[in-house]
Amino acid sequence: MNRILIDCERTKHPHTGLFHFCLQLGSALIRYADPGRERLTFYVPRGQRGLFGPGQDYFFYRRFHKFWIPRTRSFNLWHCTYQNSRLLPPSSNTRVVLTIHDLNFLVERKAEPAKIKKRIRQVQANIDRADHIVCISQFTLTTVTTHLRLGNRPVEVIYNGCNVNEFPAFDQPRYRPAHPYIFSLGTVLPKKNVHVLPCLLSGIDYELVIAGILNSDYEKVIRAAARHHGVQDRVHLLGPISEEEKSWYFRNCHAFAFPSLAEGFGFPVVEAMYYGKPVFLSDHTSLPEIGGSEAYYFTDFDPAAMQEVFNRGMRDYQTQGRAEQIRKRASRYSWDQAARDYLTVYRKWQPQ
Repeated sequence: MNRILIDCERTKHPHTGLFHFCLQLGSALIRYADPGRERLTFYVPRGQRGLFGPGQDYFFYRRFHKFWIPRTRSFNLWHCTYQNSRLLPPSSNTRVVLTIHDLNFLVERKAEPAKIKKRIRQVQANIDRADHIVCISQFTLTTVTTHLRLGNRPVEVIYNGCNVNEFPAFDQPRYRPAHPYIFSLGTVLPKKNVHVLPCLLSGIDYELVIAGILNSDYEKVIRAAARHHGVQDRVHLLGPISEEEKSWYFRNCHAFAFPSLAEGFGFPVVEAMYYGKPVFLSDHTSLPEIGGSEAYYFTDFDPAAMQEVFNRGMRDYQTQGRAEQIRKRASRYSWDQAARDYLTVYRKWQPQ
């Protein structure tokens, strides 16, 4: 029996990509694991007791685990789902699979060299402890091999999936736009670059709706950009939203914009494509890999250039009927396939 621990400690932060990664991958692993071959245990904060259902095995995070984690020898395999985690089994008898999402700290604005070096050392230490490396995109893999040492460890790319919860009967969003709107979703930090989006409203009767956990300092930057373009009354920052609201905003938006400068994958991009929406992305990091030829790209952030990309993209989308092609692109990213791929990795380390 392969006794596997899935590290879901980061689910202590809802409304984040890591929360959804753990939740969706864990749920799919339950569907595809062989009960006669694998026994899954989910390592979660106490506040997430029962996250994967009442019939699952749970191991609860305690603060002292940063220094010592008991019972690690009871697991043959430990899946560390976050590259900077400090929660790893000390025993070399427990194999470790490490998922690396990104090295975004390398490109974050105002990142201090000393902090970058510290985080690089932490990721390298986790790689050194790992037996198998998984990256969530080819871009992430290329970045990792450029800045870190993998040695002779097996490494591969397993793409994240897309699992959209639809609520067709829901019709009570906290804010209902009065005009067509551009939607953007994600943790609202400088690396997400959303302050460049208000310029798109100049000359068109659209609104901009931005959802996600707000950084208060960066919120001021976004509002200042909106005032600069004279569109402050049409830019709406909602903060975190529910799954029902998220579905509503995706379903009803006219376009989705995600000009991020630091992205290992980009969950919201795939979610928007699932709904067949035109997506406007930066051409940085992993986004061209995920959006492919079905997305439209900002190659720089000059307002006139961005407006040209947006107007041209909307004309193409409307005249060429791109929705079905965009949905087909989204279907490539499946949590079921991701779970099967991870189980293949786990089984390589099954005790004989």
